[in-house]
Amino acid sequence: MFDRNDPRRNAAWQAAQQWRTRANQAPRGPLGGLKLILTWLLFGLLLIVGTVLGLFFLLLGWAMLPIVRYRMKKRLEQIRAEQAKDAGSGYHYSETRYRETHHRGRPSPGEHELLEGDYQVRDDERNG
Repeated sequence: MFDRNDPRRNAAWQAAQQWRTRANQAPRGPLGGLKLILTWLLFGLLLIVGTVLGLFFLLLGWAMLPIVRYRMKKRLEQIRAEQAKDAGSGYHYSETRYRETHHRGRPSPGEHELLEGDYQVRDDERNG
């Protein structure tokens, strides 16, 4: 009849039996153990090489961060300078530059005057 405690009905017991039969079918001999040792050594060596390469690239990335930050900062300054130059190229700015170069700073009558430079506020008490 059917026995619930029979180990042959257990899935883990059946898997263990399959492992045993496969292990017994594996070729034995003087080179079997050597192949196993060489396989484990090769696997360990690959793990060590991978770890060393990973650390190397991590340190390389950290070392390059200041260089990349410096270049990005310079590029941002260049973009800001170009934007500032573009913002100053409006109609009044162009007209003023044209007048300064062609009229030597003397505006002709009727032209719009754009005041640029430093300004001072006068005291009305001194003059009055």
